Amino acid sequence: MKIVIINYGAGNIQSIKFAIQRLGYEAVLSHDVAEIQSADKIIFPGVGEASSAMAKLRASGLDKLIPNLKQPVLGICLGMQLMCHSSEEGNTKGLGIFDVDVVKFSNEVKVPQIGWNQIANLKSGLFKDIEEKEHIYLVHSFYAPLCSETIAESEYGIKYSAALAKDNFYGTQFHPEKSSSVGEKILENFIRGMP
Repeated sequence: MKIVIINYGAGNIQSIKFAIQRLGYEAVLSHDVAEIQSADKIIFPGVGEASSAMAKLRASGLDKLIPNLKQPVLGICLGMQLMCHSSEEGNTKGLGIFDVDVVKFSNEVKVPQIGWNQIANLKSGLFKDIEEKEHIYLVHSFYAPLCSETIAESEYGIKYSAALAKDNFYGTQFHPEKSSSVGEKILENFIRGMP
C-alpha cells in the first residue's frame, strides 16, 4: 500500500503523517507527479489561504494533475475547499472536482470556527462504524454549502458540508488527524476501505 501526502507547501503534513503511522502505515511526502501518480491512496492537505495555496498548485502543475487522478484522493480542510469550483477567499478558482462554491460564514457567528463540532447525516463508506453526532475538530472561516455531493454535515449558524464525495474524490472540512479516535477511524476507512 503506497500512501502519498501531497506536499505543496500549504499543509500540516507532519500531523497527518503521524496519524497514518499510528494506523501502521508509512506515508510518502511528495510533490513529484510520477510519485503521486503511482500511489494507491492520496491525501491532499491544506492549511492557510486559498488563493496563495492555489498559486502553489499552479506553479507545480499539480492543479492539472489532481483532478485527473484515478485512485482515491482525500482532501482535508483547505484541501477539500480547493477541490471545489471556487472559493470566496481571495476570489479563488478551484480545481472544479466538487460542483459547489466555498463561501464565508456570516458575521452572525464568530469566525474562524475553532474546536469540536458534531457530524450528522453520514452517507459514505468513509464513515463506516462512525456514529451519528460524533465530534470532529475544525478550524475554518469558509465552508461548502450543502449540495448533492455532501456526505456529512455539521452546523455552525447554518448547516454546511462537513464532507464531500464524488467518484474517487473525498473531502473533509474537519481535520481527521486531530479528531481523536473518530478521525483515526475515518483515516483507516479511507486507507483500507475505499475501492
